[in-house]
Amino acid sequence: MVFSSIEFLFYFLPVVLLIYYLVPKVAKNLVLLVASLIFYAWGAPDFFLIFIVSMLCNFLITKKMHNAEEAKPRKRWLALSLVLNIGLLAYFKYMNFFVDNLNALLSLSHHATLHFARVALPIGISFFTFQSISYTVDVYRKVSEPLRRWYDYMLYISLFPQLIAGPIIRYNTIAEQLVDRTSTMEDRVAGFRRFVIGLSKKVLIANTLAILADEVFAMDYHTMSTGTAWMGIIAYTFQIYFDFSGYSDMAIGIGRMLGFRFSENFNVPYISQSISEFWRRWHMTLGGFMKEYLYIPLGGNRVSKGRTYFNLWIVFLISGLWHGASWTFVLWGVFHGTFLILDRLFMLDFLKKIGRFPAIILTFFIVVLGWVLFRAETVSGAIDFYQALFTFRSGATAAISLQCYLFLALAFLFAFIPVLKFGDKWMNLFYNDTHSKTVTIVLFIVTMVLFFLSVGSLAVTDFNPFIYFRF
Repeated sequence: MVFSSIEFLFYFLPVVLLIYYLVPKVAKNLVLLVASLIFYAWGAPDFFLIFIVSMLCNFLITKKMHNAEEAKPRKRWLALSLVLNIGLLAYFKYMNFFVDNLNALLSLSHHATLHFARVALPIGISFFTFQSISYTVDVYRKVSEPLRRWYDYMLYISLFPQLIAGPIIRYNTIAEQLVDRTSTMEDRVAGFRRFVIGLSKKVLIANTLAILADEVFAMDYHTMSTGTAWMGIIAYTFQIYFDFSGYSDMAIGIGRMLGFRFSENFNVPYISQSISEFWRRWHMTLGGFMKEYLYIPLGGNRVSKGRTYFNLWIVFLISGLWHGASWTFVLWGVFHGTFLILDRLFMLDFLKKIGRFPAIILTFFIVVLGWVLFRAETVSGAIDFYQALFTFRSGATAAISLQCYLFLALAFLFAFIPVLKFGDKWMNLFYNDTHSKTVTIVLFIVTMVLFFLSVGSLAVTDFNPFIYFRF
């Protein structure tokens, strides 16, 4: 079950909200927990028991760690929790990758290869693993107190709005909301508007551009024209942004309707003037997690320049691997890590000298090139696609509909208009809470129009899952 489905929009979500608003405050967390477990079981019934057991184990381990008075036992319980969480992630997400690469090495050395049953990937494991780690580490650091009730902890890990694809909610940012929160009518209206914005991004823009991107990346890279290759990667560049930021908007909106204030995950990243700024605007909760729980423990920028650059590179190599068990994702992480190092060496000064708009164009160009690695199935496929981009040849072309051109233009508009003052002010109208009566009425009308357009599109198009569901 995904947010952009008729089942979710007209059955699951309305029923959950109705029950949640009717029950007394003491029962609200239990209602949300049951709803969240049903939501997860609906999408991954085979992994439901593992999901439950891992949560209960982590809750008990963290409780033992908190109650331990001496440093050594606390460190041991922390280590056990990390081994449990990272171990499950490593097995389910990377075992196939490890065995495939080991078999490749064995084949090169003319040894017999290993035979084993392929491991299926539980949906959302990358996201709820990070939240489990955040809980244990924050309690270990005494940043936040542990939750007293097991079902409050299970709710934190399994809360359905952000369970499958984030945002990654660090425990210290939501600890108080898990035990005490309110949901006002203003929250519900603002949350619904935010949800519809995300739904529109996903259904009207991302799904339309996915048709073009999928067609281009399914072609023979050796024979496609350069123009087609650029159209394909540009389409994917906007598809992944509106797909993922759309999901984040929907998650934040649902959370707001339930009384939660989730962290923002995107801030118009394509208007960035450097790769460093891009990562302050793109998938901000992942960046915050990596900084807090990996970059700073490695020494951050409190060490020598060489060690700082190494820390950056390691963090983004791991970030790439977190996205997927493939060498293309590893190289994508290395690609961005390298440009972050180049920013610190000389590129920030260079980009500042050439001016704002040239810096935005150059940064966007670099980001687009990086998405080739993210989208290609193999490293050799990515190399072939890069050749198609830069050989400036004629060749096979994709059939591009007028609808694709229209929504590609809209994608450009909504991605870049905030670079202008009036555009930023206009876009913020949809995200701010306080408005005049006239603006409120206009926003309500626009919200309802977008909602019915999205529902109409869902009724006549094929199912299209979120890109980040596979991570």
